[in-house]
Amino acid sequence: MYRILVLYYSRTGNTEKMANAIAEEIRAVSEMQVDLKYHIKPEELENYDAIIIGVPTYHHDMTSDMKTLFEETAMKNIKLKGKVGAAFGSYGWSGEAPRLVLEIMENKFEMDVLNPPLLIKYTPDQAGLEKCKEFGKKIVERLVQKLGA
Repeated sequence: MYRILVLYYSRTGNTEKMANAIAEEIRAVSEMQVDLKYHIKPEELENYDAIIIGVPTYHHDMTSDMKTLFEETAMKNIKLKGKVGAAFGSYGWSGEAPRLVLEIMENKFEMDVLNPPLLIKYTPDQAGLEKCKEFGKKIVERLVQKLGA
């Protein structure tokens, strides 16, 4: 069974709503194991076939927790090459954080990233939650295509 991690940070609850909708849809359309987490150790990342990171944009940047996770993962030489990667998040005016996450996943860790990231302004409404569900389906499709699930 393939394993998918939906890792997120959410101060206001907006990105958390997105994470929940994505994880629920993945569970609904596949038999894959989905772990929804707020925190993870770098070594645990190797246990997943797909890593989906939800991060809001604060002051044109990602949160320090995510930066630290990426730094520790690189320092410990954790291998993520070829794993499916995706990013999503809420934002108020700019939305850079999910793009930065994808850039790191693709260029530093050589992951197979799903572009573009999913961005929702402020609180996801019903239409936004539907976008999250579609995003979850795209992740499953990429993983099936890549690994033959």
